Amino acid sequence: MRDLGKDTVLRLTRRHADLLVYGGTVLTPNGVEVIDIACIAGRIIAMGDLAGNWTAETAIAATGLHVLPGVIDSQVHFREPGQTHKETLASGTRGAVLGGVTAVFEMPNTQPLTLYQHDLEEKMRRAYGRTWCNYAFYIGGSAANTQHLAALENLPGCAGIKVFMGSSFGDLLADDDVVLERILCQGYRRLAVHAEDETRLCQRRALVEASGDVRQHPIWRDERSALMATERIVRLAAKTGRRLHILHVSTAEEMAYLAQHKCRVSVEVLPHHLTLCAPECYQRLGTLAQMNPPVRDKRHQDALWQSVRTGVVDVLGSDHAPHTLEEKACPYPQSPSGMTGVQTLLPVMLGHVHHARLSLQRLVDLTSSGPARIFGIEGKGRIALGYDADLTIVDLHARREISNRWIASQCGWTPYDGIRVTGWPIHTIIRGHVVVRDEGLCDDLPQGQPVRFLESRDAAQLPCL
Repeated sequence: MRDLGKDTVLRLTRRHADLLVYGGTVLTPNGVEVIDIACIAGRIIAMGDLAGNWTAETAIAATGLHVLPGVIDSQVHFREPGQTHKETLASGTRGAVLGGVTAVFEMPNTQPLTLYQHDLEEKMRRAYGRTWCNYAFYIGGSAANTQHLAALENLPGCAGIKVFMGSSFGDLLADDDVVLERILCQGYRRLAVHAEDETRLCQRRALVEASGDVRQHPIWRDERSALMATERIVRLAAKTGRRLHILHVSTAEEMAYLAQHKCRVSVEVLPHHLTLCAPECYQRLGTLAQMNPPVRDKRHQDALWQSVRTGVVDVLGSDHAPHTLEEKACPYPQSPSGMTGVQTLLPVMLGHVHHARLSLQRLVDLTSSGPARIFGIEGKGRIALGYDADLTIVDLHARREISNRWIASQCGWTPYDGIRVTGWPIHTIIRGHVVVRDEGLCDDLPQGQPVRFLESRDAAQLPCL
């Protein structure tokens, strides 16, 4: 815990907070409790029956609402620099807080690619004073920067190293076992991986070039393409002793395999794969449902849900990857893969909570405490004394319709347009600063800050997760 400043000690003595959240049903490490939360200087400083004894600069009545630890979306693509016609750090984080997300990890496939210290520093410069939530940036692991990765992963604001075994290009593609092993040997932090076998994908592309039918997207990028890559990287990680985080797992076969390799491997799933289902989504949405790895049929979706229930899944990310409607309208397979998701992650999953597909406590583990545990994030992931005052306050009974009009992304669309859900983010708080109140953005930008991480060697000593 950081030392308390003199001003904080004085306000604590006087029982005067910057922010008081009172009357809410709070999900704490101790369970579900109806308590009040006092925040000073961006941290939680008191919890309990406080409303009658504390004053505050700002107060939020949370009666009838549930107070969750701030949601962490550990996989987003905000396209800046290079493709700001479809997203920016400002618009992406604006959508994040409107959806109840308080921190994001942004991916390295921008233009230029995020491969070196100066690339990361340029993103940090762009983020300063323009972001609505907290942030960190992945650096891409590739043959071009292997010798620098151990130092790069420890830079301030670095979320870790991300490897693309498929579905990438140029220096960001790492599909050779020799290169992958060299990357795995450089550094200590958990390595995030997009696992699709590039050779198999190239061999099978002719299937869809001939048909031009987006319904064949999961046939081209089949379950074997995913499983082959996942098995390869897990074997190499076991050989080198490196921890892995397998992103957007989409197949039953991968889940069965990963369930046997949990000591060093953590698993992410996406709301898209848990919610959309082939072939219906392609018939209804066309290329708007196109993403990598693909949305698959019900057999795979059922396996993902079973893995959520049995604890194989550690983290829920959005893989927010926007493209404009004009780009998506290109004939398949020239149409780009990816869809928005950061703003809809929580509403969609609260809808699943309403339908008893998972508990609210399990959702908190997947979106708050799970990411904090897996990535070694300091001061986030739980509502407890001394932790950062990042809070996501939701109404489990609110009924809302998700619409394109609500989406803050530059691209302005969502695959869930017209879908009604029960459960909705009402207030979003970043380090004690109310950013969204009563579902609307507050006037002043909170100036998000870099997420803090444990030192890589410390993180490497954590018990297997």
